[in-house]
Amino acid sequence: MDLLSIKDPAFLKGLSNQELEKLSSDIRQFLIERLSRTGGHIGPNLGVVELTVALHKCFDSPKDKILWDVGHQSYVHKILTGRACQFDTLRQYKGLCGFPKMNESEHDVWETGHSSTSLSAAMGMAIARDLKKEDSYIIPVIGDGALTGGMALEALNHIGHEKKDMIVVLNDNEMSIAPNVGALHNVLGRLRTAGKYQWVKDELEFLLKKIPAVGGKLATTAERIKDSLKYLLVSGVFFEELGFTYLGPIDGHDFEALFENMAYAKKIEGPVLLHVITKKGKGYQPAENDTIGTWHGTGAYKIETGDFIKPVQSPPAWSKLVSETVRKLAREDERIVALTPAMPVGSKLEGFASEFPDRMYDVGIAEQHAATVAAGLATQKMKPFLAIYSTFLQRAYDQVVHDICRPNLNVFFGIDRAGLVGADGETHQGVFDIAFLRHIPNMVLMMPKDENEGQHLVYTAINYDDGPIAMRFPRGNGLGVPMDEKLEEIPIGSWEILKEGNDAAILTFGTTIPMAMKAAAVLEKQGYSIKVVNARFIKPLDENMLLQLFKNNMPILTIEEAVLQGGFGSYVLEFASEQGFQHAKIERMGIPDQFIEHGSVNELLEEIGLTTENVVKKLQILARKKQKRA
Repeated sequence: MDLLSIKDPAFLKGLSNQELEKLSSDIRQFLIERLSRTGGHIGPNLGVVELTVALHKCFDSPKDKILWDVGHQSYVHKILTGRACQFDTLRQYKGLCGFPKMNESEHDVWETGHSSTSLSAAMGMAIARDLKKEDSYIIPVIGDGALTGGMALEALNHIGHEKKDMIVVLNDNEMSIAPNVGALHNVLGRLRTAGKYQWVKDELEFLLKKIPAVGGKLATTAERIKDSLKYLLVSGVFFEELGFTYLGPIDGHDFEALFENMAYAKKIEGPVLLHVITKKGKGYQPAENDTIGTWHGTGAYKIETGDFIKPVQSPPAWSKLVSETVRKLAREDERIVALTPAMPVGSKLEGFASEFPDRMYDVGIAEQHAATVAAGLATQKMKPFLAIYSTFLQRAYDQVVHDICRPNLNVFFGIDRAGLVGADGETHQGVFDIAFLRHIPNMVLMMPKDENEGQHLVYTAINYDDGPIAMRFPRGNGLGVPMDEKLEEIPIGSWEILKEGNDAAILTFGTTIPMAMKAAAVLEKQGYSIKVVNARFIKPLDENMLLQLFKNNMPILTIEEAVLQGGFGSYVLEFASEQGFQHAKIERMGIPDQFIEHGSVNELLEEIGLTTENVVKKLQILARKKQKRA
């Protein structure tokens, strides 16, 4: 079938199962070919082809609301709703978003990027539907990994209590990004092997109804038999105890089973949980064989071999540099314990886990829990290292404030993917962490200029004993600088002058330092003398250096790959005001007050004006004098 000609999913209604099988094969081949060029979340999407086709055949989107939890598995949904022709632009600047996007299609009824939100949103939609007396089905699709998130469990509890009509599809592929962990995952494992519990229960009810009524005692006995059967067949019956009618487990790649159970689910009053077993990466051998999450989301790859297309001899990834430095230090310090919320692969903690299995904990998709576990460890004089993406740290904000910073506990945060991350777009850009961390009392926040300074700052953090300390670092690879053999502590709050100058000073850190150095070099040729400062400690500021700059009436330009509101530049302005230098010349460059969509980092920087050319223009205006060229 020509997938590019699809306009909406209505065409599915008239297709036979055989035609749907052919369509599913075509979709898989399309995804394998297109994603080999653009990259993307191939594993999750190959696993939900039949499930997505069945949902759109059995329900009427957008009248019926299909919500995709996390959303990285929505590519098939996008194809069936008329967006196959845009896949060459997937996750590229101004192109097709890798997650559901309301302004892309009326069929995208919920926007996601973070996990465990769909059930709460579905509950809100169900309440609105009933208040407005509308008639529609609401179908959140949530993975087994996302179901372990605390928010999802809160929603299950509420939905079951209110008895709202809703069909929750549990897409169970035994993996989220990495292999799932936790007791709930084990419950699902037992459910997978339990057989057709619902079918047996229905058969028993049918037989019991045929027995002549001989009094209440027999009826009570019959109910007890049903309950006993429930516990015999399905250990715990977790979902039924929460108030759901449980259907499954069923084969998520079998159209007959999907259609039969979806039709049954539509007839049941109250919330239904349809437990669907799928194979992540189905139809592409390298992705099917993945056991650690490598094929969850990828860059470009060679279809024939499954080899990823990567630059040859690139510098080490930032994640690996940080995790391996922690691992090195853990050999000498038995107090070090590493934690991550479901990102052991992304945070490159596999090596630490293999060497120190008793000191490595993947807590699952549970960022709040991870933060407070780290706090608990710190109360016992351990050295917890919490490896977490900037965008996911947002989810643990209260725990950082209440459980870590307030009691001033010594937790080391490795804030991965800080700054712009590119293709994953606005839900994943790590641009808010400075603004939501730097105002919290007791927090130390830093960012290295390169991987060599990075390893020294990791050493500094591990040796710091006075409270919480965080090091943010970008996605991708380092600069390839020489690495010192001996690690040394860097004094907390100390900045480094990278280039001397008299006309103006640039204060910046991390990924924007090369931009600052290049701008200073351009201005040098124009007769300007620009000081460049590596402001590696975002909090605390290097107050001595700042005061010297203020006293010398040095104009200052701050640059940060983070939001301006409440950020580093704001901190410099606040300090100037507090110290009585209200008239100091200070300009700021950073992320404006908007969400930044997907595209390459360079394209996004160009769009928001965070470029060398604009730094030069700012400083030409800001610099206090122009030096005459010899």
